[in-house]
Amino acid sequence: MLDAKTIEVVKETAPILKEHSQEIGERFYELLFSRVPELYNMFNQTNQKRGIQQGALAYGVYLAGANIDNLKAVQSMVKRVTEKHRALGVQPSQYPIVGEALIDAVKDVLGNAATNNIIEAWEKAYQAIADIFIKIESKLYQQTEQQPGGWIGNRSFYVDKKVKESEVITSFYLKPKDGKTLPAYKAGQYLTIQADIDGEKYSHIRHYSLSDAPNKEYYRISVKREDAKEGVPAGIVSNYLHNDVSEGDTLPITAPAGDFTYSSDKQPIVLLSGGVGITPMMSMLNTLIKTHAEREITFIHAAQNSKVHAMKEHVKKLAEELPNVTSYVCYSHPTDRDRAEKFYDKEGFVDLDWLKEVLSDNQKDFYYCGPLPFLKAIDSALQEWDVPKENRNYELFSPMSTIEEA
Repeated sequence: MLDAKTIEVVKETAPILKEHSQEIGERFYELLFSRVPELYNMFNQTNQKRGIQQGALAYGVYLAGANIDNLKAVQSMVKRVTEKHRALGVQPSQYPIVGEALIDAVKDVLGNAATNNIIEAWEKAYQAIADIFIKIESKLYQQTEQQPGGWIGNRSFYVDKKVKESEVITSFYLKPKDGKTLPAYKAGQYLTIQADIDGEKYSHIRHYSLSDAPNKEYYRISVKREDAKEGVPAGIVSNYLHNDVSEGDTLPITAPAGDFTYSSDKQPIVLLSGGVGITPMMSMLNTLIKTHAEREITFIHAAQNSKVHAMKEHVKKLAEELPNVTSYVCYSHPTDRDRAEKFYDKEGFVDLDWLKEVLSDNQKDFYYCGPLPFLKAIDSALQEWDVPKENRNYELFSPMSTIEEA
């Protein structure tokens, strides 16, 4: 238990850490990697280069500090981070190393403003937060290992099939090389892949959403090839998977993880996706039609056009055959053929006026995934429509914990 004075100091100074979150994050990783360079293998180096990871780390520390006397208020952030830590294989012995680098980064950035009282309070707070994370992660490791077919660490999977879904998205059907049981997972969760690429000094770790319903034969991920654009380098791992990994090749993978899963009640559900954000939604859709045959499902997908729209025929067929499934498509830049053959329901972007047109009411559970601008637009529209927070659920393909950070 933290004493009242420590809690007071941490809560008072948390906004200062928020103000300097990017600088603290950058300094933290400089110190951490200089002291323990092998940890490069655990972090997304592309996010490092883009500065996303740095700001997200310090912002997460701020959130925990600001709610140090009521961590239940940031329960969703804690759950998201601990799931990722389990997937990455974070160990209790690494927390002191991280803590030292973090406190030293705060000292370096804040300078004389980081008084002894402030540093001592944050050292205590960090230890308290670390203890909570370690306890939660210990349970996650146990649950993961003890479930039928479960495992800890990497397990070798081979690519059984590689299927092109669109001009930019390809599906990989993965089967365990040892031929043993596959553990179940919840629709919306992800796999974590370790890519050891020729010419790269360190391993690259990536999370990819599972894109099919749980089954006993395979895992499926559907990966978008990230090409270089507007000063952003091409995705190292996505291009490796698309261009260099073939059927029969093996990949080290950790067991499914993630907290973006749907509730099992009977309320109508709306699945909204933008671009490659369709992947967890496809897992949810394919699971719902098997397990909740009478639940009303509305599937809305936004893409540039049919060329990059993955799995469109599958969704279209389900909507035609199943009375409880309705599908809508929104294209921002439709092709001439899209217009001629009416491949979409709306041209432009998903907005509140259109949602009100296609949905009977807002008494539904909403799940959405896609690029950050898409998520912000959808979340803002749903808030304006008075959809309660507990009915608004999203997955962010980013180290950030909430869309409010960006």
